[in-house]
Amino acid sequence: MDDLVFRRAADSAIEALKQHLFATEEEGGFEVEEQNGVLCVLFEEPPAKFVITPNAPIHQIWISALSTSFKLDLVDGQFLLPKTGQSLIPLVDSLIQQQLATA
Repeated sequence: MDDLVFRRAADSAIEALKQHLFATEEEGGFEVEEQNGVLCVLFEEPPAKFVITPNAPIHQIWISALSTSFKLDLVDGQFLLPKTGQSLIPLVDSLIQQQLATA
């Protein structure tokens, strides 16, 4: 895969995720921060931080959450978790719900 194709797809996917999270963060019990293309989802109770970042050298989006690393591959224009087939936004929503359920 071409690096430019990956970068455009990753930027678009992370921007869509950011907009989705911004729309839900106020009622969601978390805060979203962005810095240099990296999204962080911060929780106060219980304290936690999810990090969502593109990994350009291997053309994946990585999510560090719940003491686990989730590595999504670009498949037919979407970033998907190979094990489950979940796409980026539903996966992050699920991880957020798991985190909030531990409060």
